[in-house]
Amino acid sequence: MMEQILTFFPLALSLLAACTCAPPGKAELDSIDLGNFNLSEETDWVNVDINNYVDGYDYEDPETKIEVGTVAPPSTFPPANQHTPLLTTPPPDAEQEVTSRPQPTSPPVKSRLDFDRPGLFGPQTGRGMPTCLLCVCLSTSVYCDDSDIEHVPPLPKETTYFYARFNRIQTIRATDFLNLKKLKRIDLTGNQVSEMDEDSLRLLPALQELLVPDNKLWRLPELPGTLRYLDARNNQLMTVGIRQEAFKDLTHLEFLYLSHNRLDFIPLPLPDSLRVLHLQGNRIQTLHEETFCRSHDASYIRKALEDVRLDGNPVNLSHFPGAYYCLPRLPTGRVQ
Repeated sequence: MMEQILTFFPLALSLLAACTCAPPGKAELDSIDLGNFNLSEETDWVNVDINNYVDGYDYEDPETKIEVGTVAPPSTFPPANQHTPLLTTPPPDAEQEVTSRPQPTSPPVKSRLDFDRPGLFGPQTGRGMPTCLLCVCLSTSVYCDDSDIEHVPPLPKETTYFYARFNRIQTIRATDFLNLKKLKRIDLTGNQVSEMDEDSLRLLPALQELLVPDNKLWRLPELPGTLRYLDARNNQLMTVGIRQEAFKDLTHLEFLYLSHNRLDFIPLPLPDSLRVLHLQGNRIQTLHEETFCRSHDASYIRKALEDVRLDGNPVNLSHFPGAYYCLPRLPTGRVQ
């Protein structure tokens, strides 16, 4: 058994060298006589020169060909030295981009009132969008500040607080706040309001605060009895523009700001609920005993009215001491 293994071992070694090494040269292959190879002949393995099995291959021979099982497909690109002409016209089936001519735009539509279509975002404003897209509606509050509107937009019936500050509103119509039975606050600060219809506010059963400073009002409309806060500073209000006894029935009125107008007299009578009265910067020249007190009741004290300002008027307070003795604090104004 051992003799057979030793017999085939030289042949196995030869085949192994042929597989692991570079292929021998053609001349060396022709010199091997495989038919007369003696397997029984003893080989001097100590003096075997293994280099004979690998030196026959010349790595630098350019004529040596190596066959590879898989060949890359031929390239579809033109050779580097071949010039490809540029396409000057698109293929017939290619789509071309064409810039369309701008469509003419219609002139902007002015705001108008429209109470017929409440919609999901409130009534339509006449600008093609409902109030709650033109303005900002949060719960029951509507904010139209800096919206460049010229009229009060139609408001949702649930509106409680309405803000339209710093716009170009000029007129308040009787229909602007129609059927808004929950409206508590109206703020029109910084507009150009010069006219308010006489019935524009009278039928608002919940109105408590009216702010119209920095406008061009010369008269006030009839006010609802629920009013607590009235701010009409920096207007053009005249004494003839405030109807007689305009504040008499306002039994909830606490804050009255009429400074920097054109008033010649303090509007009387003033309700007992009044806490703040600002009339500075007007044309008031005189006071009398019924202005704040009651001439027929010397014990009367107006406890609520603690802030009265008459500075910036021609009136000299020192000439009318009987007009304010019932006040808890002296008015602010000229005394010389």
